Amino acid sequence: MSKIIAGHELVPGKTVRDYVHVEGTGIDVPYVLLCGMQPGPTVLITAGIHCAEYVGIQAAVELADELDVRDLSGDLIIIPLCNRSGFEHRTMSMVYEDGKNLNRVFPGDPEGTAADRLAYVLFNTFIKNSNAHIDLHCGDGYETLVPFAYYVGDTPAEETARKMAACVNTSYCVRSRCLTGGAYNLAAVNGVPSVLIERGQLSLFPREEIDADKADVRNILKCLGVLEGEAVFYQKTQFMEYDDVSPCTGFWYPEKQPGDPFRKGEKLGEIRDCFGNCLFTECAERDGVLLYQCASLNILEKGPMIAYGVTEGPLF
Repeated sequence: MSKIIAGHELVPGKTVRDYVHVEGTGIDVPYVLLCGMQPGPTVLITAGIHCAEYVGIQAAVELADELDVRDLSGDLIIIPLCNRSGFEHRTMSMVYEDGKNLNRVFPGDPEGTAADRLAYVLFNTFIKNSNAHIDLHCGDGYETLVPFAYYVGDTPAEETARKMAACVNTSYCVRSRCLTGGAYNLAAVNGVPSVLIERGQLSLFPREEIDADKADVRNILKCLGVLEGEAVFYQKTQFMEYDDVSPCTGFWYPEKQPGDPFRKGEKLGEIRDCFGNCLFTECAERDGVLLYQCASLNILEKGPMIAYGVTEGPLF
């Protein structure tokens, strides 16, 4: 019996471009179904969970247009813009209707606010009906980062997810400890191997980074048997991630750039007031490598400030 996604039967050779409505809101989420000519897994590709992370969004838009059902073994679900209302109102990471971060509320709640309802639809309509999940992210409008990939440790799908992460052409990956809140995190907990790719920054969308995202996705699809060809596995350093939020609102002056190594005790940045008085100094609690950080002059209390990786060893 054929699988049904969002009311559409996955019939070999079929292409669907449609919207799924989020009950109780005015949100309609665009998606594309590409049904391969040969049997295989159902792979979900999401972008725009954070709606100003444009590299992944544009990569997903182009992949939906470029991938041919005649070349696929299995089915692809591509959601190029999960947080559509946020995108259309330029809210950065947040859902426009309620100001919530969509990637903190999965698996969602059908009786909750807009973000909760949206997460519920994405999780139950698409994620739970997939055999693998690729989630495309990048630096938000105020963030710089070095490209890297996440997968979730201590989950039923960890081994396959590690191979998916190895297909991403970056020098680093993070074995995440987080089992709640995020789309790819909840996918992994529910047995769906998943990887989150971070590439790009400051809400820019350079052509070379879009193409790199697309190449990574195609490489993962080869690894999963959806596309023909041998996957390339990239050796990378595996990190445990640590992140710090800002203790206060103020002017932020970082000392390092993403990708920079540092030693325990080194100064990583400083928050000052409008008269130049130091309010807080961020120092490294461990040896590490800077993964991403706030890059805007203003920084918000309890907002993202800095994240770094501590080496666990090679991925394989």
